[in-house]
Amino acid sequence: MILKLKQTPGIYLVGFMGSGKSTVGELLAKKIGWPFADLDRDIEAQHSATIPTLFETLGEPGFRRIEAEALDRRVRSVKNGRPVVLALGGGAYVSPANAALMDASGISIWLDTPFETIRERVSRANHRPLAADPVFFHELFLTRREAYARAAFTIQVTSDDPTVTLDQLLELPIFDK
Repeated sequence: MILKLKQTPGIYLVGFMGSGKSTVGELLAKKIGWPFADLDRDIEAQHSATIPTLFETLGEPGFRRIEAEALDRRVRSVKNGRPVVLALGGGAYVSPANAALMDASGISIWLDTPFETIRERVSRANHRPLAADPVFFHELFLTRREAYARAAFTIQVTSDDPTVTLDQLLELPIFDK
């Protein structure tokens, strides 16, 4: 593992909703022996409410504020030497402040998943408040790509089999061969 991850052991999986961050993150964490966390699950547990409910009651700006606070708690833990593979919500890395926080305390990895794959995955779920309008959903996907491209590494997701993506992650130069 590279020195940066030994000093600040945070691996942050970023990407659009439905890109596989949680599924692949759990596999990666198990493979490297680190704890796994999902920022949306952290938020839901802390606020005893679902992400759609928080979006509805707080609005997107209010939700982004509590998301940044939850991320800050996780990053402080990483800075104290507690390793984590963290799956982020689709909008978390879009915030320049959040991105800078993560990039200063670990490695960000974008799971770049084709829109058609995402659309299919998200269509099977009803808990995605930003996916309700298909035109807005596609525009949001296109808009966020620029932010995700700032991640330290990019993995092109080419398969619905998460072990294929895991294998690609393990080939990154951040891991010992």
